[in-house]
Amino acid sequence: MTPNAMTSHRWQLIPTDEEAARQLQEALGIAPLFCRLLVQRDIRNYDEARRFFRPDIDDLHDPFLMKDMDLAVERLDRALQSGERILLYGDYDVDGTTSVSLMYAFLSAFYRNLDYYLPDREKEGYGVSLASVEYARTSGATLVIAMDCGIKAHEAVSQAQEYGIDFIICDHHLPEGDLPGAVANLDPKREDCPYPYKELSGCGIAFKLAQALAMHNNTPREEINDLLDLVATSIACDIVPMSGENRILAFHGLKRLNRSPRIGLRALIEAIKRPPPLEVKDLVFGLGPLINAAGRLGDARDAVRLLLSADRHSAEDSAARLIQRNHKRREVDYAMAGEAKQRFTEMPDWEQRKSIVLYSPDWHKGIIGIAASRMTESFHRPSVILTCSNDRAVGSARSVPGFDLYKALRECEDLFFSYGGHAHAAGMQMPVENVPAFSERFEQIACRDINEENAGPVIDISVELRLDDITPQFRRLLRQFEPFGPQNRSPVFVARGLVDTGHSRRLDNNHIRLSLRHADSQVVLKGIGFGLADAFEAVQGAPFDMAFNLREEQWRGERVLSLQAKSFQPSAG
Repeated sequence: MTPNAMTSHRWQLIPTDEEAARQLQEALGIAPLFCRLLVQRDIRNYDEARRFFRPDIDDLHDPFLMKDMDLAVERLDRALQSGERILLYGDYDVDGTTSVSLMYAFLSAFYRNLDYYLPDREKEGYGVSLASVEYARTSGATLVIAMDCGIKAHEAVSQAQEYGIDFIICDHHLPEGDLPGAVANLDPKREDCPYPYKELSGCGIAFKLAQALAMHNNTPREEINDLLDLVATSIACDIVPMSGENRILAFHGLKRLNRSPRIGLRALIEAIKRPPPLEVKDLVFGLGPLINAAGRLGDARDAVRLLLSADRHSAEDSAARLIQRNHKRREVDYAMAGEAKQRFTEMPDWEQRKSIVLYSPDWHKGIIGIAASRMTESFHRPSVILTCSNDRAVGSARSVPGFDLYKALRECEDLFFSYGGHAHAAGMQMPVENVPAFSERFEQIACRDINEENAGPVIDISVELRLDDITPQFRRLLRQFEPFGPQNRSPVFVARGLVDTGHSRRLDNNHIRLSLRHADSQVVLKGIGFGLADAFEAVQGAPFDMAFNLREEQWRGERVLSLQAKSFQPSAG
């Protein structure tokens, strides 16, 4: 059995309150199909629909609702007034680098005594490192603003206090136990934080700090809104829910990104050659990997330098370096993923196992997260990929729907030096000798918690429709559901009783170019099925059903609507 043939997709219709959809249709006067999509997003009345379709920057929450925000602004303002040296600290991924870039861009407009620090992924790892505290001391910094990390940095903050250095923490990860002794711990996930929206990215929380300081100093709101292209990039690439404030910030950030992006982002956009307007997927699969490449195989500060570029020439040079580094990342990535797949399928019981835990001291620390993602995608099992760093086993984990990865790791915490993350992705460090015990216990937890319902990949179907329904008016209304992301996924439709027009054709790499219609209709739509040529040919000869997204493609200078197939099944009857 090959990995790709191991499982088949199960289609599952998303439950919908049909009475609520009917009432919404009466209030809005739009097609029932769209009302079902709204109800699936827990939108049930006219006002909620209006706010959803028209994300308004004025609907952002008051940043001072966040616990400790008043303390953070008071301490930051005091540092600015007295000319203190401020060190901006961020994680080495997209969320961390955009956070540092946002705060530096905001403060440097009126303040000069700034510095920034991003940890070395290989030497320092995730979180606020002790090395960074030493750097703050030797560089004369008396205030550190830690972003996208820090809520567990008890040791680093304590060391800084001994040196007379204060911390402001802007984090969005789940705290555990007591909070660090920072001047302010800004984290909506604190149990005692009344902030109404809990799912901001790390860069989003940095933005709220900038917003609060701007309000304190009566700074024009336009100067704050100019930062939203960075916030949108972080929201997209950190895969946080596309709901509430995140949706407002992403909506306006994308407008900023498409209208007048900062010089560094413009250089990246030109480098990836994505036709405008950019969508969330362009950030996730286009810009994000390039920004991440800086910290995966080199210095994450290169990404910040790009994002803060003041002239086109330096931005293009920085973008070229990141592109070259990303090419190298891909080479390492594919080689590692191929080795991991081979090692797993050579295990005598691999088909029966519910989880994947693999260790090699030769694997690159900066790539293990990508390798874990590829293993989960290929085998639909929670995957942990580990390598050796500083004589410790360092791992990155990815999960499947229905399996709470963070909860599973908490049951193994006695085996770890440290761990962190959330239900879908996490990381850990442990003694190398603990890897076999961890692998065995993790497999036991997976066997207990993964049942038949979540054992295979599931496609959640939003609604059924006919290809005849997909008119220009349909597309205009569907476009208002954007930007898409977690909790606001691009709808998956199902069309039944389709036939090939005779013009579908197989492409390289098992892709299929589609030309389809209903058996009882002459309306033809074209599309693509990535990696689905074999699956398509298997349902030929009789009408079939297709689960698909709708997407826009650039074709001869025009944007045309096309189908993106996700799965095929023979039609019933």
